[in-house]
Formats: sequence, C-alpha cells, structure tokens
Amino acid sequence: MLLQAQSVTAFYGDAQALFGVDMHIAPGEVVALIGANGAGKSTFLKTLTGLLPAKQGEITLDGARIDRTDAADIVKLGVAMVPEGRRLFPSLSVEENLHMGTLSGRSGAWNLARVYQLFPILKEKRHQPATSLSGGQQQMVAIGRGLMSNPRLLLCDEISLGLAPIVIREIYAALPALLADGMSLLIVEQDVQLAMQVSSRVVCLQEGRVSLEGPSGALTREQISSAYFGI
Repeated sequence: MLLQAQSVTAFYGDAQALFGVDMHIAPGEVVALIGANGAGKSTFLKTLTGLLPAKQGEITLDGARIDRTDAADIVKLGVAMVPEGRRLFPSLSVEENLHMGTLSGRSGAWNLARVYQLFPILKEKRHQPATSLSGGQQQMVAIGRGLMSNPRLLLCDEISLGLAPIVIREIYAALPALLADGMSLLIVEQDVQLAMQVSSRVVCLQEGRVSLEGPSGALTREQISSAYFGI
C-alpha cells in the first residue's frame, strides 16, 4: 500500500471526531470518501496531512509511520491536499499561488507549463489576483498548486462544492491526466453518484466511523444509503 491508516482516532479538544478509522490507498488508485456533513471526512484528511494529530492508531506511507510527522514534512514526502474552500492567497496572483506548491522542494513532472496545459484558462489569467477569478477557476488554481508540489497522493476535499455542474464536469475531466504518472487520489465528495463514477473504491464514514467500504461498481444504492444515513 502507498498509504495505510489503522485504528486512527482524533479529537477536537475533548470531542472525539474519529473512532478507529481504517483505510488504505494503493499506488495509482482513486478512492472516494463519502458521508453526511459532520461524518469526519475533512477531519480524516487533516489527520493524514498532519494538520490534526492522530490521538491513537498509525498512519504509514510506504510502510513508514507519518502520524507523528509535521505537516510541512508530510508534503515533502509526497502527500498534498486541495483544501475545502480553496484557501488561496488573496494578495498573490494566479501564478504566484501556483508557485507556492513548489515550496515542497519535490521534483517531478508537474510544473507551470503542465498545469497551464491542464487548465489553459489559468495561463490566460496568470497575472490576475487569484481570488478575482470565478469559483471554478479558483478551484483549478488550488488543484494546480497541489500538483506543483509533485505529490504521490493528492487529497481533494470537496472540490465540487458550490460549483456549477458544467464547471464540475470540466474539473473532473482533468483527473485522468493526474493518474497518468501513477499518482493516487483520495476524493471527498458530497455527490455520491459522481464519487462512484470517478473512483475505483468507496469508503463511507458515519459519525467518525467507517460504515462501508468496497469497489465502486459493486456497491448498491441500498448499501450506500444505509451506510450514509445509518438506517
């Protein structure tokens, strides 16, 4: 496995948010993480990236533990996140925001030219303030910034949230280009149907616990509904 989480628990203060979560991701795999609001999806991504410490359990990358590693060092190891809400730097241009991804110091195939090839509109608007772009274009900047760190595993947190359907289709149409070099993807997605279409495997969280896991094409609507809502 590229990444493996075993019995991971996490807290916000005294409130427990994750209860013994297990998950694995293989090289080149696309895994969709689904669940209702408050199920623990974003919390789990934060534990994988070191932004929130795992209270118990282990997280390994290529068999080496990273659950006690600083977030900046985890990026250098090849795990990057496209955060919910994009979190762009408003004082920086599109191109300057993209360059922030290079601070990981990792070498690889992703550079400005390749990001602009993936999202041509960003080259056209490269000198504009990033936050002056449309929501979909800002999401492209956030994805491009993640790619510029040349990750082995890219975590995408709600990249379709609040976007028009045509923009969502455009962004998801770019995903195969990300996988061409063997990159793995973990996608948090509220649209269950879309999540199943773009992934090879689905993991459902319900109140901080894994309620269902299996191949995207093999899970029934009834199984998903039961795991999603706990009924």
